[in-house]
Order: sequence, then structure tokens, then C-alpha cells
Amino acid sequence: MTRDTQEANRVTPEIMAKYEAVIGLEVHVQLKTRTKAFCGCSTRFGDAPNSNTCPVCLGLPGALPVLNRRARELAIRAALALECKIQERSVFARKNYFYPDLPKGYQISQYELPLALAGSLKIEAEGAAKRIGITRVHMEEDAAKNLHEGFADSDRWSYIDYNRCGTPLIEIVSEPDIRTPAEAYSYLTTLKQVLEYTEVSDCNMEEGSLRCDANVSVRLRGAPKFGTKVEAKNLNSFRYLAHALEYEIERQIGVMEAGGTVTQETRLWNVAGGRTEAMRSKEFAHDYRYFPDPDLLPLTASAALVEQVRAAMPELPDAKRARFVSEYGIAEYDAGVLTATRALAGYFEAVARAGAPARAAATWISVELLRRLKDAGKEIEDCPLAPAALAELLAIVERGEITAASGKRVFATMFDTGKKAREIIASEGMAQISDPGAIETIARAVIAKNPENLAKYRGGSEGVFKYFVGQVIKESRGQANPQIVNEILKRVLAEA
Repeated sequence: MTRDTQEANRVTPEIMAKYEAVIGLEVHVQLKTRTKAFCGCSTRFGDAPNSNTCPVCLGLPGALPVLNRRARELAIRAALALECKIQERSVFARKNYFYPDLPKGYQISQYELPLALAGSLKIEAEGAAKRIGITRVHMEEDAAKNLHEGFADSDRWSYIDYNRCGTPLIEIVSEPDIRTPAEAYSYLTTLKQVLEYTEVSDCNMEEGSLRCDANVSVRLRGAPKFGTKVEAKNLNSFRYLAHALEYEIERQIGVMEAGGTVTQETRLWNVAGGRTEAMRSKEFAHDYRYFPDPDLLPLTASAALVEQVRAAMPELPDAKRARFVSEYGIAEYDAGVLTATRALAGYFEAVARAGAPARAAATWISVELLRRLKDAGKEIEDCPLAPAALAELLAIVERGEITAASGKRVFATMFDTGKKAREIIASEGMAQISDPGAIETIARAVIAKNPENLAKYRGGSEGVFKYFVGQVIKESRGQANPQIVNEILKRVLAEA
């Protein structure tokens, strides 16, 4: 067991309560462009290694970068969605460091004059709403990708795929306003939702479109100064981020309680070991020797351009939730579920606009459809049930042609086979029974079979009534109209 692990394991809840964490997140987001930030090479993921490269993104002598106009627009769109102030003039800089995945020996980024400043993002965490400040949003280019093979030193190989090098990024830097791993998790999920809604990025973490580094320190509650921060990297899922923060907070508290000093460093999250591990000492800004890139003019964002980008902005999640409540009359909770992704919100609206009752559509999608998709391992984009087909089924149920129970059976068959609702209803004889005479026949037969329950009902046990209703519905294979069943049972039981 390592010293760090021992320190983390011996921290009690009482000791933890003495401290608070201070967390800031740096999120790198690949912009959804067809070509790279400063050249015409494709950004397509999954192509043969090193096939999408040119002298510009490889940093060959004499090659000159030219800014991707679409990347600029998407970066401004993201900054506006995060309520940032867009700077009319920003400057690209060279961030100098030497890694195998950086062919130029520097990264084109922004430093002293970034694209946007002073934004915020509203989150919900641990039952409370909170605003997290956004320090800055700046543009930069991605590095190449290191690929490692083998484990033993004698049989370990490393390769570099330069296809990713030069892909346009924005870096979103939060204020140190986050205090718990739960808040960090909420911040990232909310940020991802905003970026997907605005179509700034596909945010595919498996493909590296969204990556996060966390800066975390601890201090005694009420202390005015921040503690020594540690950067946690290799956080390729939101769940890993929360686990890494939980571990690192305990580790730092353990160090301080033992009389030690937290070292400013970069640590990697070891997924298998469930711990952070020291990687290198943490660099300072001056270590990167920033200076303005001599090959790129300052980036201008005129008021007219900003308003043009704002006018083309898709509807944001908060606005869509509010509209769903007001326009469709659904509950706020349902609106929250249905707007979790832009695709799901679009599916709901398509069902409602195809004629389905909005509230019924909200309930069926939130419960039945999402459960089926989860069980099938599918996303809403892969749903085998077209919105118009679901709308037809819900309209049939609403008109009372079949019962809600039968509707669920029809829905399951539609999901599995792709058949239409009416085709399934006709082939399986599932039309709702609304004939009072037929329902009364079933009701009298059920009562005759249950003399003991009839006696209980006569004795004043109203709860037995529900039993009789259930039995009549069961005998009708779920097809009897529940309202008519209730009316007839009350009359027949009164006569019995």
C-alpha cells in the first residue's frame, strides 16, 4: 500500500468535516468542424493513422496557418451560451512545450487576450441551485494522440497518430467555485448538455471530443486562503472525475492532518487502482514561454458578428424546458427528463405535433420508451419507433379504443417488430370492450365465484371493490373499459 493510499484511508468523516474542497475545472472541447483549426485537413475520427495531415498541422518549415472561420463562429456560440463577454480583440499565442505529440514544439492557443471572459453556468446539485463562474473561454488547437502497446519495458512500443493534431478546440476554465465532487459532476453534465444543444461539439468522450482536467485543493472551513492545488488528469468520464476528486480530497486532508505539505503537481487517475498517482511537477504559466503567434493576426469579433452568431443560436436547454411547460402543459419534472438531450426533446415534439396528447406523450416517453431503450442498449437516435407511430397509438388509447394496459402490450410489440398499432390490435383482438351487457356478464360471473369477498363487501369492506374490479379486468384480458366496469360493478354488487 502506498503512503498516499494509507493517508486517504485513515481520514474519518469527523476529520473530513473540518475541511472544504476548492475545485476548478478545465474542459477541452473539440469543435464540430469538418476541417482543422488552421488548415484544410479533415477532422474525421477513425481514419487511418496519419492520413489527415499536411505541412501546416505537422509544423513543417514555411507552412503558414489560416484560421478556420467556422471554428471561430462555434467558439463564439459556446461563449454566448455560457453568458460570457466576447472580447472584440483576442490574440493567438504560442504555448511552448516539448512532447512527442506536438510536432511544432508549441501549441497555438490564447493566453493574455482570450476570446471571452466572465461567464457563468447554473447547475443543480445536492438539492440546490448554484451558479459556477466561467473565468474564460479561449481557442486553441489539439495535440496528436499517443498510442501505447505492451507492458514490459522490454516489449513496450509507443506510436503517434497525428490525425488529431490541429483539431480546433475551445478550453472552458471555471472559477474555483465548485466545492464537492457532486457539484463538479453536475457542472460537467450541464456543460455537456449546453454544448450539445448549441451543436458546438458532439461531446463524444470515447473519441476524445470532450476532456477534463480538475484542479483541487483543500482548506480548513472558513479559511480565507486557498490551499495548494493539485491537477488531476486522465479523467475520461464524469464518473471517474467524481471518484478522482473524492480520493484526492481525502488524500490531501490526510497529508495535512499528518503534518505534511501538499505538493503542487499533476496526478493521473489510476482507474484500476482507484487512486491518483503522481505524474510530474505542475508547470506555471511562465514555464510555457507564451508569446503572440507571429503568423496569425489578432482575432476580431465585431458586435455585428456576435449578434449574427447569437441570432443563429439554437434554443438552449433552460429555454426549452420552460417552453415545454408553458406550451404543452406538462410538469416541470417531465420537461426536465424530456430535454435531457436535444434528440429526445425533438422526438417528444415530433410525437406531440403528430397529434398525440402532449401529457400522455410525455408520460409514455419518459417511462415506457426510455425504459425500453435502456433495456435494448439503444439511444433515442436509434429508436425503432417513429414519432408518428407512437402518436397514433397514444391517440387510440386516448379515444378509449383500447385500454392503457393493452396499449402497453401494443407498444412493446411495436418496439420489437416495427408493426403499426392498428395492425397489432386487429391481429390480436385487443379492441376495448365497452359493451355494458358483455361487461355485466363477466362481472356477475366473477361475483358468483367469490361469495366470501361478496360477504366482506356487504359487511362494509370497501377495499374488496378494487379486488372485483381487478378480476373483471383480468377476465376480459385487460380489454374491459375501466370506467364502465366500475359503474356496472357498483350496481350489480348493490343488487347482489
